[in-house]
Amino acid sequence: MNTETQQQPVRKDQWRAFLRLITRTNPPKLLIAGVLILSLINTGASLIVPWFTKNLVDVVSVSALNKSVIFLLISAFLLQGASAAFSHYMLSFVGQKVVANLRRRLWHKLLVLPIPYFDKHRSGETISRMTSDTGIIKEIIVTHLISFFTSIISIIGSVAILLFLDWQMTLVMLSAIPIAFLVIRPLGRKMYLISKGLQDEMASFTALLTQVLQEIRLVKSFNAERREKENGDQGIQHLFQYGLREAKIHSILAPLMTFLMMAMLVVIIGYGGVRVATGALSAGELVAFILYLFQIIMPFGQLAQFFTSIQKAMGATERLMGILEHEEEDHAVQTLVENTAQPIGVESLSFAYQTGDQVLNNVNFSILPGKVTAIVGPSGSGKTTLFSLLERFYLPSGGTIRLGDTPIDSFNLQSWREQLGYVSQESPLMAGTIRENISYGVEREITPEELRQAAEMAYAHHFIEELPNGYDTEVGERGIMLSGGQRQRIAIARALLRNPNILMLDEATSALDSTSEKVVQDALNNLMRHRTTLVIAHRLSTVVDADQIVVLEKGRVTGVGTHEELLESHELYRELATHQFQLEETTL
Repeated sequence: MNTETQQQPVRKDQWRAFLRLITRTNPPKLLIAGVLILSLINTGASLIVPWFTKNLVDVVSVSALNKSVIFLLISAFLLQGASAAFSHYMLSFVGQKVVANLRRRLWHKLLVLPIPYFDKHRSGETISRMTSDTGIIKEIIVTHLISFFTSIISIIGSVAILLFLDWQMTLVMLSAIPIAFLVIRPLGRKMYLISKGLQDEMASFTALLTQVLQEIRLVKSFNAERREKENGDQGIQHLFQYGLREAKIHSILAPLMTFLMMAMLVVIIGYGGVRVATGALSAGELVAFILYLFQIIMPFGQLAQFFTSIQKAMGATERLMGILEHEEEDHAVQTLVENTAQPIGVESLSFAYQTGDQVLNNVNFSILPGKVTAIVGPSGSGKTTLFSLLERFYLPSGGTIRLGDTPIDSFNLQSWREQLGYVSQESPLMAGTIRENISYGVEREITPEELRQAAEMAYAHHFIEELPNGYDTEVGERGIMLSGGQRQRIAIARALLRNPNILMLDEATSALDSTSEKVVQDALNNLMRHRTTLVIAHRLSTVVDADQIVVLEKGRVTGVGTHEELLESHELYRELATHQFQLEETTL
């Protein structure tokens, strides 16, 4: 008893959340009203048919056929069929429209979610929410939602007519309803838990598939097929088990409902036969009673399906609302960046990830405009995290970053990121052509001359021209059809075309061979010219030429100066220069 009391408010909240989710999609209200009207016409016509059938049976049993009764009966059938056809199509349109709007809202929401959300949720899980969970919502709308209302109207109308025909037989029939309710309710609660678990398992399985297929070369190169086969088999087995549990509920529910319906039908026919024999009921009224009984039985079956399906929808709603109500990046600030020719001050900057690990601790230094600042330090010292904070992927735990005297979070986010150009070691490319990747993120029209100039400055034009389709060559998923050096040069061309005022290079040459490195380094020199540049590098050539070098050690700044100054005064930098930059001990 206590369990039911505790679960009841939750169910109300879930129902409200479902309705709130639907209203957020701005469903076409006039079309829904039209569907309801047509459904009511269909329901009304279905209620008329048994009544005309009663008259027809009584007339046949007494005298000749009445043509007007036959005409009305045929008209009711035609009206019922036409209204059902139109309402079904319109309802399908509403369902497709709602789910399209829902997916559009989810997609737009995902694009403005902060990076920490994606740190916590695997991409495959999010894909499952966008596809599988929204499909469940569509099924509810298209298949069950309107039928829920028409079923209630049909049941109420049929019961009212049956009470008028014979209230005693109607009360006998209604005695089965509490029994059906006691059967459906606990099974529905179990169905909700199973459905929620099934959706979670499907999301996890989709995440596994996405991860393995994206990194299939890693899987094969490390002979990990057996391991991933076992992981996939385990996911498939879990889905199979959930499917069996769902089937078990259906296998119990369907026969029970059928048994109750058949038992009710046998009782009504038997009791009705006695009533006809005593003259209390005519043959036509008994036929009408049985037809109206089906008008109640069928909607009850639909209601049972609706309540079973709504349990699935509640689990999907919970996940979807979790995405839609998640905190977004702040795009509301209107202040635009007007002058980047100012120092960037990192003041008492601290940061810890949600896991609680402190990555940066009271970091202080300045980045001079138009100069090159190199950031060096052992792995895990917080270099890339510092870049993420500059990009405003994360909010600092303490301290601030300023452009001049203005904190960077006081600027419009889009305007701030327009000032930044980021070239990383991974050089991520999108599936598509080289042309699309170089011009990625640039909203204005790009001329062929601009594209070529950017590619030439990135030392990419020559190899692009040698490809079969030139700039229209497909790069494959994540740029897999190109070499590492080619991907890096396209990433540099993309940054050149963007023409950023502040450039961030994250170990942009560390993964390249010596030949590719020289070409890419020349391209980077073109890119760095006349720009405020921050460099994370393990290459001596870049660090030696930097105007300033910042040494990060365990999240703290332990030295700032030029290459020569740090060689003389900073022990860790000397060690890095010896081992990572491959300097001879004698040069020290």
